[in-house]
Amino acid sequence: MNSLVRAGLLGAATGARSATPLAALAAQGDNRWLKVFATAAAGGELIADKLPATPSRVKPAPLTARIVTGAVAAGLDARRRGRGVAGPALVGASAAAVASYAGAWWRAFATHRGYATPAALAEDGAAILLATLGSSRR
Repeated sequence: MNSLVRAGLLGAATGARSATPLAALAAQGDNRWLKVFATAAAGGELIADKLPATPSRVKPAPLTARIVTGAVAAGLDARRRGRGVAGPALVGASAAAVASYAGAWWRAFATHRGYATPAALAEDGAAILLATLGSSRR
């Protein structure tokens, strides 16, 4: 798979759940403690995302964090594969921004219709799938 496609997948996953792509990348590595920490962070985010006190992902601070994390995840993946980092980082950041707004719209749409929890769970699944595809060793 092309490194820019991988970057887009990882960035889109970051827009949905910011820690999930980093956990997927850590799962591919050899550092046991990094795997444990990244998986715990991703799991915590999956839970925290459903809480009413969780701020909107499109507020400036959370959005900035998602954009930076999308760039970092895509750049790490590109570097791990021996590719240039700049292009994938830019694609990852852009995809994270777009997916953040798309996810916020999706959740508002579903919540307005009484489907907040199913929509959140579907978004969890999409984030995990995108991160898994983007970080796969193939």
